[in-house]
Amino acid sequence: MITDPISDMFTRIRNSNVKLHEKVDIPLSKLKLEIAKILKKEGYISNFKNIEDSKHGILRVYLKYSDSDKEKTVLRGIRRVSKSSLRIYKGYGDMPRVVNGLGVAIISTSKGLMTDKQARRDKIGGEIIGYVW
Repeated sequence: MITDPISDMFTRIRNSNVKLHEKVDIPLSKLKLEIAKILKKEGYISNFKNIEDSKHGILRVYLKYSDSDKEKTVLRGIRRVSKSSLRIYKGYGDMPRVVNGLGVAIISTSKGLMTDKQARRDKIGGEIIGYVW
């Protein structure tokens, strides 16, 4: 049993990225699917696919590497911030800038998941799910 599925997702992606795997399979949930959409939109993964199975489904994430050097990863780091034991909430004025704006913070707001840039633009605060750079 997984106590924190988002941390498990981030760990699977981080480990597969370090080992230079082409893809990683993650148990599917709506929240993980939304996180994968953000990662693809921001250019950290090349694609993702929802695979149906007899249980809950599988989210297959295809990792992205540099065109010139296949050993150079696009995703430098991914970290869970808000945990079940300690939730981290920020207002739109206090949104963190990940790696001085080069990275992305994934925020859970009342209008759904979005990046820190979108939350600042829409003037919405929320729970910080994680950082990606």
